[in-house]
Amino acid sequence: MAKELLKGNEAFAEAAIRAGVEAFFGYPITPSTEFLEHMARRMPKLGRAFVQAESEVAAINMVYGAACTGKRVMTASSSPGVSLMMEGISYIAGTEVPAVIVNVMRGGPGLGNIAPSQGDYYQMIKGGGHGDYFPIVLAPATVQEAVDYISLAFDLAEKYLSIVHVVVDGNMGQMMEPAELPPMREISDEIPEWAVRGAKDRDPNILTSIYIDPEDEEITNLRLLRRWKEVEKNEVRFQEYQMDNPEILVIGFGTAGRVASSAVRDARAEGIPVGLLRPITLAPFPEGRLEELCDQVQRILVVEMNSGMMLDDVQKIVKGKVPVEFYGRLGGVTPLPDEILDEIRRVSKNEGEISGDPRDEWMDRLEKMRTGDQ
Repeated sequence: MAKELLKGNEAFAEAAIRAGVEAFFGYPITPSTEFLEHMARRMPKLGRAFVQAESEVAAINMVYGAACTGKRVMTASSSPGVSLMMEGISYIAGTEVPAVIVNVMRGGPGLGNIAPSQGDYYQMIKGGGHGDYFPIVLAPATVQEAVDYISLAFDLAEKYLSIVHVVVDGNMGQMMEPAELPPMREISDEIPEWAVRGAKDRDPNILTSIYIDPEDEEITNLRLLRRWKEVEKNEVRFQEYQMDNPEILVIGFGTAGRVASSAVRDARAEGIPVGLLRPITLAPFPEGRLEELCDQVQRILVVEMNSGMMLDDVQKIVKGKVPVEFYGRLGGVTPLPDEILDEIRRVSKNEGEISGDPRDEWMDRLEKMRTGDQ
């Protein structure tokens, strides 16, 4: 099939339809609203379920109920909306049913703004809701990747009976770029053995997240943990760029990683030996690959559109083997390639250890840049 010029949110939504989603429940919130609008136009025509709920809380609980039937179901929202969904997300995780959630992230905290951000990192990667559970998190960097990973998200959700988050930011939701949509997947009438359905001739399936006896809850938690260990073993995904004997490693995900790739290319043209590691699965994180790279590089620069949330995970993995530095933009500001290139140049001249939190010096540099006091 030929590529088409597609708007991010609409491409993601159409990809979900072609991946066989049978029910969508959501509530409008910028910058993800076009996702819901596309579903509203397309799903009823295909004889599939679309409901604009009265709130994000209602939407995620509709997802919960529909997921228990074994059908492919999903929602899409943006940062404050996903925050409201967290209790329902925890129920879905505890019940061990598959569901896909798209988060088109925006600036925060609070109501914040509608500009692109990556400030939801902790909420997405660390679970967000209460209890011991482990969501799979995919972080595409292009419209084409998001189209491809929507289908992957459903496959992973069903394979591991898990929630799968697909996280992008407002840039990707609103941008237009060429992408190729997949063919329409045929929807199967087969119902998973675990799903709730008519029980005239058999014992009913009972799906629940309530385990009153702590011993039963512990057994459930252990089952979730063992399943997560299988995810960590089998589902790590990442992309590398310009990794010919790098001395400096840049790490960034989503839009930040995409912008960083331009800076890395330009730095290579200047003779700076730098490469890029872009995590595609934020959970499970490409921990093993990063550990290997710690033996090859001399310095690491983490680039994010937040205050250094992934930085904490990188530092935990690196364990002080090499110095880790940071550059981020906040509140919905997207870093430019020239900014990251300047940071790569700076890092290439640095030697020795970093004393304290790398965010301390970064904050000073960012404030000077904002005031023009270079």
